[in-house]
Amino acid sequence: MRTVTGPTEKVVIVGAGLAGLSAAIRLLGAGRDVTILERESFPGGRNGLLTKSGYAFDTGPTVLTMPSLIEDVMASVGENLADWLTLMPLQPLYRAFYSDGSTMDVHSNTEEMEAEIARVIGGDEAAGYRKYVDFVTKLYKYEMNDFIDKNIDTPFDLLTPNLARLIAIGGFRRLAPKVAQFLKDPRTQRIYSFQAMYAGVSPQQALAIYAVIAYMDAVNGVFFPKGGMHAVPRALAAIATKHGAKIHYKSKVTRLEKRGKRVVAAITEDGTRYECDVAILNPDLPVAYTELLERPLRRIKKLEYSPSCAVLLAGSKKKYSHIAHHNIHFGDSWDGVFEELIDKKKLMSDPSLLVTVPSKDDSSLAPKDRESYYVLFPTPNLSANIDWKTESLRYRDEMVRVLETRGYEGFGDAIEVEHLTTPLEWEEMGLEMGAPFASAHTFTQTGPFRPNNLARGFENVVFTGSGTQPGVGVPMVIISGKLAAERILGAKRG
Repeated sequence: MRTVTGPTEKVVIVGAGLAGLSAAIRLLGAGRDVTILERESFPGGRNGLLTKSGYAFDTGPTVLTMPSLIEDVMASVGENLADWLTLMPLQPLYRAFYSDGSTMDVHSNTEEMEAEIARVIGGDEAAGYRKYVDFVTKLYKYEMNDFIDKNIDTPFDLLTPNLARLIAIGGFRRLAPKVAQFLKDPRTQRIYSFQAMYAGVSPQQALAIYAVIAYMDAVNGVFFPKGGMHAVPRALAAIATKHGAKIHYKSKVTRLEKRGKRVVAAITEDGTRYECDVAILNPDLPVAYTELLERPLRRIKKLEYSPSCAVLLAGSKKKYSHIAHHNIHFGDSWDGVFEELIDKKKLMSDPSLLVTVPSKDDSSLAPKDRESYYVLFPTPNLSANIDWKTESLRYRDEMVRVLETRGYEGFGDAIEVEHLTTPLEWEEMGLEMGAPFASAHTFTQTGPFRPNNLARGFENVVFTGSGTQPGVGVPMVIISGKLAAERILGAKRG
């Protein structure tokens, strides 16, 4: 494994996102001097927070899986997760709503899920589900140490016994047909393959190895932190500060001072200079390359990006008794959704969408007798011919209209406060192509072919976050911070 060269005592981290904080804490545990420069007034990056009229909204991810990874970060400085976060296991993980009027609750407990599938669909499908769980559990076992939680420099790093095992069980076939080997009903197929959207590809095109995401939530469980998802970066930032990190908020880095092949300081908007032996860059990787390193590499410019999304945060006077914490509403179309979003770069004509209701499990996130809603509609990214300056208000109304046809009667009239984020706003937050799910996990952008976390042309610059290895999602960016620390400390220390 390659590591940075030269001194590594003083580390400057640009960005207090989950990956930057994960790296910082591990470096602090190894005795490094860590300074974090964050442009916002709070930690979290795209895992942000919006407060408005008594409501507290998460602005980024809403699904927390694999809390053991967060626990591992905290343990690197001797802290216990339970002292910093209260995690509530969600039951059900999701409630799925289908166009034929049927619903199905998704459970991590296999016996409960078998019973639910048998009730809604039938015993044969439940038996297929049990075999699918065995499959994704093997995927996780074979992938985690050799392909996810590992710095990969060349394709030869993948030549391990687990690669042969993955090939043998069909991990490099396409996801949708692989799922269909076990699950025959379109309803279960959708529940256990929609996670490909997180990877920026359709289930028809994604490799079956990405079924590991289904293991991380639908088998391992989904959790909700008291205080909302933003409680996670708040806790990590507090731990970093406790163990000696200097975090400077409202400190946007506008320039990196270079000397030969080394970055020697970060310069903030107000002209303050922070010297460093190593720089870790947590901004979106393509943006960091072009704006901070001033190296618009041809390969980076040619990256393909995931679809984006429109997110409507709504504080409401209305509650609905038929929904769970996370609710997935599938339209009748499925293959067509991905074709529109990815190939045709059009807005969905028959949307599938996510509605999360955080105040359902933490009433402190909304005023008394009120509810907070997080509504996510996938959209094309900014490579599409859509003018969001003129389209956003119309699409907001379309989102409300669709919600009201999907069982949220009177949703629009009950809204007290709201905030809409479109691909245009994601771009303004520093996300290339307005894509919060970063570059897509196509075959040529996966594993050793994904942009490396060591900056090309520099001896002491490391990337972290969803744009580099291992990829997108809260578990992956937490691991990304560990991998960045390993590039500085070496694999055993990291």
